Amino acid sequence: MALKQIAIDTNIAIEVLNGNEETLQVLSQYDIVALPVTVCGELIYGAKNSQKARSNLGRYMSFINACEILDVKTPVASEYASIKLKLKETGHPIPENDIWIAAVCQSHDVPLLSRDRHFSYITSLHLLDP
Repeated sequence: MALKQIAIDTNIAIEVLNGNEETLQVLSQYDIVALPVTVCGELIYGAKNSQKARSNLGRYMSFINACEILDVKTPVASEYASIKLKLKETGHPIPENDIWIAAVCQSHDVPLLSRDRHFSYITSLHLLDP
């Protein structure tokens, strides 16, 4: 039987780190929780930029290490370019990091869980609504 995998955006990762019960319940339905590498960068930046940098960094790194990391490789770059061009053509720009997150998820064929509605402009992305 294939394992059920889901990728999560930074806003969902923060909910997990804050112990949001509803989000934890949703994620408990999956065998593998994956983080696009861009999400890892956003989390580490947030920890380092916080008032409790040392304790947050340790906690965030433990969380990151418990997840599967979806890395950027050449096929992801091609996917990124296609997504960005389509967004430009349709007049729906979104933040650069989110284009990378979508490209990573598409390249790895993993659905994305996010609260950011602008991901819906990427019609080829398998986006899950929390």
